[in-house]
Parts: sequence; structure tokens; C-alpha cells
Amino acid sequence: MRIRSAFTALTLTGAAMFGPGFGVLTTASDAFAVTKISHETATAMFAKAGITWTSSGNCIDRNNPTCTSFEQLNLESAQGAVALKQVSNCALLITGGTETGHASGTYSHWNGYKLDFGKQTCLNKYIKYNFTDIGKRSDGAQLYESVTGNVYADEGNHWDVTYYNCGC
Repeated sequence: MRIRSAFTALTLTGAAMFGPGFGVLTTASDAFAVTKISHETATAMFAKAGITWTSSGNCIDRNNPTCTSFEQLNLESAQGAVALKQVSNCALLITGGTETGHASGTYSHWNGYKLDFGKQTCLNKYIKYNFTDIGKRSDGAQLYESVTGNVYADEGNHWDVTYYNCGC
């Protein structure tokens, strides 16, 4: 493991455990619970962290594929985005959330596990330098895995990120 990757993991852990709104697990079953948050809660977390978002349809309706919605986003996905912002020190622009129109599946946008980020030089370099290249997805997207197991897929014009955890 690269030293920088270890540092990133430790920083992500600290950001996730001690940032605002984060708590300590109290029982073993808490580790498997998925907490859903509202669009308003997610946008407040993102704004506080300096993360921006955009919607091609200028709307937040979860049932409209041209909107960007965070309704029913997993708390750990939002925390993961905040942790990424803190450790990368890159500008983050979210372009996709929990709205319909993405691929289905257990770890999908609709189920709150994924966020899309607009590509930009700082973020591209951060992901490629700090995360492990794990090959290609069946659609040809290059995959990078963080030390905590979250997966970043290069979909050409954006990063499709699957948050299995908050980065702890």
C-alpha cells in the first residue's frame, strides 16, 4: 500500500468519524443499518462542505430523470462525498443522485448508494493517484477502488461512485 493511500484512509476515517452529524456505532447491528436522508439534509451537508450540485432540468423530483435528487440517499454516501472533498481538497460538482434514469441494481443510484461527480483535473488526478486500478466494468468504464472499498467508475464525462461505506 502506498503511504499516501494509507494517509488518505486515515484521513477519511477521521473525517467520517468526527465530522458534524457523525456518531459512534453502539451495537454490532448498527454497522449494517442503512440510514436514508432527505434531499434537504443532503444539500445542507454538501453546502457546508463546499460541494456543489447541478440539475440539467433545474429540478429535484426523484421521479424525473432530468432532475438531480438526493431524496433517499444513504447517509454514508453523503458522508463519503464530504470525506472525499475534505481529503482531496478538490472542487466537487455532483451531477447525479437518486433520481430515476440510472442503471438498476442493489447498489444503484435509486437505492442511495451512488453519486455522479463532474470530471475535472484535480479530482481525476486524485482518484487515479490514490486509488487502485481494478480493471474495467462490463460496459468498459475504468474502475478505481479506494482503500475502504468504494468504487469510482470513469464514465467518460463524469465519475460514477458507488459508496459501500462512508470511507471509514
